[in-house]
Amino acid sequence: MGQYFRSWWIRVAILGLVVGTGPLVSIMVAAGLGITDDPNPNPVLFGMLAGFTFWPSLGLIALGIWRVRKSSTAR
Repeated sequence: MGQYFRSWWIRVAILGLVVGTGPLVSIMVAAGLGITDDPNPNPVLFGMLAGFTFWPSLGLIALGIWRVRKSSTAR
């Protein structure tokens, strides 16, 4: 498992996933716990950010896994 986290592709992808979806998830959790005044917030900007970063991040994770497996079988 550690060999995957040494991959630059996977580290960048996880960072993009956290930065892209983190704000939306935090707003959803805050609304669910009643921390915000509005129980049904409409975070359009954070939803768009999550939408634009989620699939590319998953693609980069898949690419990183493929590259790590390819390099480990070549040795």
